[in-house]
Amino acid sequence: MNHPAVAPAVSGTTRPDRRRTVSVDVGGVPVGSDHPVVVQSMTNTDTADDDATAIQVAQLAHAGSELVRVTVNTDAAAAAVPEIVRKLRALGVGVPVIGDFHYNGHKLLVDHPEAARLLAKYRINPGNVGSKHHDANFQTIVRVAIENDKPVRIGVNWGSLDQQLLTDLMDANAATAEPRDSRAVMIEAMVESALRSAELAEETGLPHERIILSAKVSGVRDLVDVYRILAGRCDYPLHLGLTEAGLGTKGIIASTAGLSILLNEGIGDTIRVSLTPAPGGDRTEEVQVAQQVLQSLGLRSFLPQVSACPGCGRTTSTFFQEMARDIQDYLRERMPEWRAVHPGVEELRVAVMGCVVNGPGESKHADIGISLPGTFEQPVAPVFVDGKLDRTLRGEAIVPEFLALLEAYVDRRYPGSGAATPAEVSATS
Repeated sequence: MNHPAVAPAVSGTTRPDRRRTVSVDVGGVPVGSDHPVVVQSMTNTDTADDDATAIQVAQLAHAGSELVRVTVNTDAAAAAVPEIVRKLRALGVGVPVIGDFHYNGHKLLVDHPEAARLLAKYRINPGNVGSKHHDANFQTIVRVAIENDKPVRIGVNWGSLDQQLLTDLMDANAATAEPRDSRAVMIEAMVESALRSAELAEETGLPHERIILSAKVSGVRDLVDVYRILAGRCDYPLHLGLTEAGLGTKGIIASTAGLSILLNEGIGDTIRVSLTPAPGGDRTEEVQVAQQVLQSLGLRSFLPQVSACPGCGRTTSTFFQEMARDIQDYLRERMPEWRAVHPGVEELRVAVMGCVVNGPGESKHADIGISLPGTFEQPVAPVFVDGKLDRTLRGEAIVPEFLALLEAYVDRRYPGSGAATPAEVSATS
């Protein structure tokens, strides 16, 4: 049986010192300073393959991505968009699907009106809408957005910056008495490209509250500087992301560093962590990292947090490490249902500690925690609930017994309104 698909609810807090912006509705997901920072991601499938793309969009949405972008670069890709959206809605996945256009967006959106109607937002890169007919092509996309009542993201990228604009600014800079360095001019060119394009979009008729801006670079310091300037010169919502962040820990650390500085200053309304996955890797990792950045900054809560010690000579056994991993995996697996029936459960704090040094103290500070025995310690595991010793576990069944206690605690602490329907679980996935 099919269930109605709805856009994911976005819950969280907003900072009192958040940079003020207008609000932009993206397929039912509000973006702007009056709303929590939104997590988005992007598929890496061939969009023309509607099965593979729909599956990956659903996986990203299930992981917690509130907006998902797909490449629309060919007629086949544009023709596949309606089928992708149909399959997602049949699955009960209501995540807004965004079209990413480069070079030929003006043609594809006109030639494929159903795709234009079903996409929740269009991403335009003003650096590659054409040089000879730049403004005309840009305005064609904007007019399609107006006709379909869609917002646009004007996304400037340092690797595809409007070369004529950059040349003009470089020439003007060279003619001054005290020329700035080329990095400063590049940053200014990015800001100018975004703002001039937004002005052209509004002159064409696109409402002010239908525009989101971004200015992506690959260096952390450049990212911080360009967004600080852009934030001070407009009230459009800003999409943050480090482009070409890279593989593995390098991409995670660089993205976290740049995003955290800006978010902590109240800058940024939607984010993406652009990770290059390992061959066969999990695309949803970028969603998990983005969520953890927001949760670590206290801006939003997505998943109960597990505190676990790093281990030392007292904990030569890997049992507590495995238990911490198993509990984290269990929480992630249970969250789609918990979120639907246990409002507030994402605030849960769990501690899994490996010895008596900090174990009891950390467990007391958590909502529910367990202190496992370290090497040569008595083979008992005290469990603390709401800061008080609840019981002591022993034997081979410590893990399943603790998970049962965790389930009972969630039922009691976050009672909700009863069992979720499949539609409720799908909508929150």
